[in-house]
Amino acid sequence: MATANITAARLRELLAYNPETGLFVCVQPFGRNIPGQVVGRRLPIGYVQIGIDGRHQHAHRLAMLYVNGVWPNNVVDHKNGDRSDNRWCNLRDCTQSVNIQNLKGPRRDNRSGYLGVSPNGKRWNAMIRVNKKRHYLGTFDTPSEAYEAYITAKRRMHEGCLI
Repeated sequence: MATANITAARLRELLAYNPETGLFVCVQPFGRNIPGQVVGRRLPIGYVQIGIDGRHQHAHRLAMLYVNGVWPNNVVDHKNGDRSDNRWCNLRDCTQSVNIQNLKGPRRDNRSGYLGVSPNGKRWNAMIRVNKKRHYLGTFDTPSEAYEAYITAKRRMHEGCLI
């Protein structure tokens, strides 16, 4: 999360940010960019990266700098989970723990296919983690029943939950 020496003033001198679309457009020539050109490239992990003054920055962090005039204090969460969606309504400055609470789906190595659900013999456990402490929510006959219990608890216990 290098913030380099880029200031809000320098950013606004070079680029215009459209909060409705989440796109940055060049306003004066720099590097290979020409005025009116949408800038940034999508990385394999989904984030949009923009090069300014020899430093690469994530567009979601630049959006925070552009709108607020200061770099974000924490991580910038994409509320809908789409790392390339940098619309202002989709971004929030939050702690890493709140950001993680906004997960919408399971990890790739999850054997149940559901967030918060794991196999237990022929049945399924639901668990949720809050403040580094794991809470057992019960054992269920189907993974979808366990998932329903997890989602109910998630909405109640995770301040960062948006589902």
